[in-house]
Amino acid sequence: MKKHNGMRPHDIVVLLKIISYNHDNWLMKDLSFDLLISSSEISESLNRSVLSGLLSNNKKRIMKSSLLDFLTFGLKYVFPQKPGSIVRGIKTSHSTLPLSNIILSDEIYVWPYFEGDSRGFSIEPLHPNVPKACLNDPKLHELLSLVDAIRLGNKREYTIAVEELKRRLE
Repeated sequence: MKKHNGMRPHDIVVLLKIISYNHDNWLMKDLSFDLLISSSEISESLNRSVLSGLLSNNKKRIMKSSLLDFLTFGLKYVFPQKPGSIVRGIKTSHSTLPLSNIILSDEIYVWPYFEGDSRGFSIEPLHPNVPKACLNDPKLHELLSLVDAIRLGNKREYTIAVEELKRRLE
C-alpha cells in the first residue's frame, strides 16, 4: 500500500467538484479540464482521498459522512485562513450564496482574481484556479464558499456553514 503523506488543499476542491457533478459518470480528464489542474495531480489527489477514507476504492463514490466530519472538525486546523488585504476578486464565504442570504455583513471576502467583480478582504483559495473554475460551476462555488466560512472559523458563520454543507451532502 502506498504511503499517505497527508491531504493537500486541492484534494478538497477535487472532492467537492465530484459532488457538484451529481453523477458518477465523470472521468479524470473532466476533473482536470474543469478544475484546471493537471491529470497527474488529479490522479494523486484521488489516490490520497482513497487512502484517507474520503473516496471509495473505485474512486467514484464520495464517503460523504467522512468528508463532512473532516470539513467540520479538521479543515480549519489543517488549512486555516485569515483575511488579507483588500483586493479585486470573486466573493466567497458569507459574502456570496448561500450564506449571503442568511448573514448580513459589511465585510466582503473574495478570492483574488483579476477578472473578479468585487472588492474585499482576500481569502487564499484552496487552489489557485478555484476562482476561474467556480465561474463555470455555481454549485462548486457554493460548496467552496461554505468551506471558506468554516476555514475562517468565525463561530456564527461556521455553525451556519456546517448546517448548509450537511444539507448539500445528504
